Amino acid sequence: MAETTNDIISDPTENHNGPHPVANGEGNPLGTEKVRTLMLRFAIPSIVGMLVSALYNIVDQFFIGRKVGTLGNTATSIAFPFTTGCMALALLFGIGGASCFNLAMGMGDKKRAGYYVGNALSMLIGCGLVLCGITLGFLTPLLKLFGATSAVMPYAKDYVSITAIGFPFLILTTGGGHLIRADGSPKMTMICNITGAVINTVLDAVFVIGLDWGMKGAALATVIGQIVSAVIVIVYMKNFKTIWLEKYHFRPAMEHVRRVASIGMASFFNQVAIAIVQVVLNNSLKHYGEHSKYGADDPIACAGIILKVNMIVFSMVIGLAQGTQPIESFNYGARNYRRVREAYWLAIKVGMAISLVAFVLFQTIPRTILSVFANGNASEGYFEFGAKFFRISMFFTWLNCIQPITSTFFTSIGKPVKGVILSLTRQIIFFVPILLILPIFLGIDGVIITAPIADLLSAVVAVCLLTVEFKSMDMFEELAKQGKTPDWWKRYC
Repeated sequence: MAETTNDIISDPTENHNGPHPVANGEGNPLGTEKVRTLMLRFAIPSIVGMLVSALYNIVDQFFIGRKVGTLGNTATSIAFPFTTGCMALALLFGIGGASCFNLAMGMGDKKRAGYYVGNALSMLIGCGLVLCGITLGFLTPLLKLFGATSAVMPYAKDYVSITAIGFPFLILTTGGGHLIRADGSPKMTMICNITGAVINTVLDAVFVIGLDWGMKGAALATVIGQIVSAVIVIVYMKNFKTIWLEKYHFRPAMEHVRRVASIGMASFFNQVAIAIVQVVLNNSLKHYGEHSKYGADDPIACAGIILKVNMIVFSMVIGLAQGTQPIESFNYGARNYRRVREAYWLAIKVGMAISLVAFVLFQTIPRTILSVFANGNASEGYFEFGAKFFRISMFFTWLNCIQPITSTFFTSIGKPVKGVILSLTRQIIFFVPILLILPIFLGIDGVIITAPIADLLSAVVAVCLLTVEFKSMDMFEELAKQGKTPDWWKRYC
């Protein structure tokens, strides 16, 4: 393989007491090109890729809503925690492997970098197979746990019994996409996602509308798209650009798996938290909906649609954050802290702009958005509850970019504990307790107002943790100028 700029390395067993050989990013575009240029190169494909991933669920929701109706949409809402679980495992080893790879390359440790990629891929495939087996083996009790009513259960079983087959391919595609991006090929990650989504959309129209296969048709279309995307990832990995991937890189070793998992833990917990929130939310809407004028099924269907529409916005923000990951990881590894800060603040500015546009749309045209996913049989209660849920629960949409971008930032610089804390704040520490308490006094209205309270509190925590971290980076920057190395850096190397 031809030598690349990343091949300028030193012995990874050494502890470097002076400036690192690749300090300041010498010889690597991640350390030399303008941050704005790098953001365009990495973030735009990442945003497109994340948007396309979000469209998997949105497209199913659209065709099912039009053909099957509210019960079908409710079933996809019940099934959503399964998809979130897949994303959690994909990010655990995908983001973790990508961050470890870029951090190692930034430090000049090319030998260790290959093990991070290979071990991450092995774990992605293994976890997908295990999750598929668990889902198919315990399908009915899991669907009941996730809030399925007796009316919704047949639709949910039809859908999940097929989509579960695609779990290994979904996990490999999503996690592998992050490794491809870390290798300097963000456009290829985008191609993987777009290809699967286009296939899914076309086959949804054919299977659900044309052949009238209903829930099973939507599920089959999704799985076929995921398989094609996974094949593209596998082909790319055989031609990894930065380093050669040998067979021994793929043999799981506790040292490498533990490091990858520790770095990816923040993103993992964020997705697990989303799944837990979805389960608790479904059950709360089911319980308090039955005691309201809306009933149980309409609120679950509306909440599912609204959360998936919001996932479009959230996916853009996450894609933006993930696009900064190689820049932040490499430059933090090279101890070029100015560029790390610059990448973070650029992500925040763009994320805030995206979130503000979403806030305006959610407040002004909620019924229009809901009507896209409904057929002529949708009740007035569906629109009334949906519009109310949209306006109140999504009120702090314009602040929501802070928590995921900051959480990804901590993951990128190898600070998994802070990343995990941020991942848990919004969903677990704030959202779930408030969701369990407020509805006792306010009924279903308590469910609706839980989200904005949790959003505001999590944003405050993110700002506080970030302030402390930036002060530490200022200190490390001064030490770097003096040719000194912090003790934690020596231990890592």
